Amino acid sequence: MSRNAILTISVSTLFLFTSCSKLKSLSADKFTVVPTPLEVKAGQVDATITTLFPEKYMKRNVVLTLVPELRSSDGSVVKGTSATFQGEKVFGNNPSVSYRLGGRFTIKTAFTYSPEMQKSDLYVTFNALKGNKKVNLNPVKIGYGVVATSELYKNILFEDGGCLAPDSFERVKKEKQEANIKFLVNQANLRKSELQSNSIYDFVRMLKKINSERESLILNNIEVKAYASPEGGFSFNDKLANKRQNTGEGYVKDQLKANKMSTAIDAGYTAQDWEGFQKLVQVSNVQDKDVILRVLSMYKDPQEREQQIRNMSEGFRELANGILPELRRARLVINYEVVGRSDDEIAEQYKKDPVNLSADELLYYATLVDGTKIEDVYQTAARLYDKDYRAFNNLAILELKKGNEIKAKSYLEQALRLNRKAPEALANLGLIDLMHGNLAQAELQIANASGTNNTAYATAALAFAKGKYADAERYLADSNTNLAALAQLMNNNYVAAAQTLDEVKHKTAYTHYIHSIVAARRGNKFSASSHLEEALKLNPSLKTYADKDLELKFIK
Repeated sequence: MSRNAILTISVSTLFLFTSCSKLKSLSADKFTVVPTPLEVKAGQVDATITTLFPEKYMKRNVVLTLVPELRSSDGSVVKGTSATFQGEKVFGNNPSVSYRLGGRFTIKTAFTYSPEMQKSDLYVTFNALKGNKKVNLNPVKIGYGVVATSELYKNILFEDGGCLAPDSFERVKKEKQEANIKFLVNQANLRKSELQSNSIYDFVRMLKKINSERESLILNNIEVKAYASPEGGFSFNDKLANKRQNTGEGYVKDQLKANKMSTAIDAGYTAQDWEGFQKLVQVSNVQDKDVILRVLSMYKDPQEREQQIRNMSEGFRELANGILPELRRARLVINYEVVGRSDDEIAEQYKKDPVNLSADELLYYATLVDGTKIEDVYQTAARLYDKDYRAFNNLAILELKKGNEIKAKSYLEQALRLNRKAPEALANLGLIDLMHGNLAQAELQIANASGTNNTAYATAALAFAKGKYADAERYLADSNTNLAALAQLMNNNYVAAAQTLDEVKHKTAYTHYIHSIVAARRGNKFSASSHLEEALKLNPSLKTYADKDLELKFIK
């Protein structure tokens, strides 16, 4: 064989050897990404990447680092958590991959979400060293897109109404007027001095007022409850308390007759008022107070109780002088209703002169009107009742609905100047923080506002933002709001979400957009298209978002 032929064969063999031993990028089919597409939850895009190293891939002297990258359409790149693997002849602490057998490994990574990630691709890049030599490998695309449905909550917090400071207006309010007739020990006669007491004076005056204002005050009934103090035998006290009941009932009947009124009288008596005795002792400063209370808890028999207490000679004298006289009484209670203005009467008075409406009537009236009239009513309430924080808080919500955050914050600051612990104002500041993704500050504000039903929406929104969708759904169980539906959607409770969205009182573009997603997930293309069309009609700017939304890709 000629020398040239031998040389040619040697070069060819070398080329074949080096080609077969050259390290290459893993192909896309060697990666599995869960979920696909990716999804943002609680502001994070989590991904579990399973990597399959084929047989005879991982050279024994290679160190290979895999770096997940999320590449967005605007050119931005965010790197995830990397994982490093080594061949069998490498001394190190990284997972070793068998050259002959290959292997399967899992990488968990996460990216902090930003809106441009909605349209993105997931790549893996390779940093490879073969011995001491760097090997350049091409990146591989292994996933696409980010479903950002959970992030819609930031757009709906104030569309849902935020945390309104409510009125306490009641068309019909139950009220009562109490009075006491006190008796001397072992007596049941009505003394003239008792009829001149303040409580009896107020009792009589209220009866006369009810009689003269029958359209706005309605008498339901009068209670007469008579009592005897616990000392003495039960039989004697039973008769005595009964006599005191008759005395009190007779006085009430005389007053009704004098005012030409009639009503039911609910009369009764208690022979030995141990319950009233215990309450008065608890709030007193009598000697041996704790011992007396312990006796009451230890002994149930009335005679035994009385004997044990009498044994405390000094303590009993204090009871006889300060506590027992207060228990010898007949308690008179007028139960009546205050009937407020009707809706029409409030509207008429507002038109005529709102100055005669109370703050609660004005705040209530704001719930009856629509459009710009709502703001007009709140402005009036803020002007007439400028020491009441509630109108300022509610004006802030209106401004937030219009996108005027600076003006809204000004109203909230005014509300907090009037009441630094105003729960709704603190909660709304927390919702503003949630809108901007400031979770820690939002949590602080909402924690300071918690404890009232009016701030439950903010508590639910915070739970949602933290990815606690089941908690958010539970907090909003009785709420027909966009956020309630979004929580149900994130919990895959599609039937409930659709029902909630149907019940939303003031439907917005986002109501229909979320409904479109619900329908798409249920495979109802017609309903999804219909709701999307309605959403874009109400808010055309949503089209940019919708065009990138993978939830709706099958209806485009």
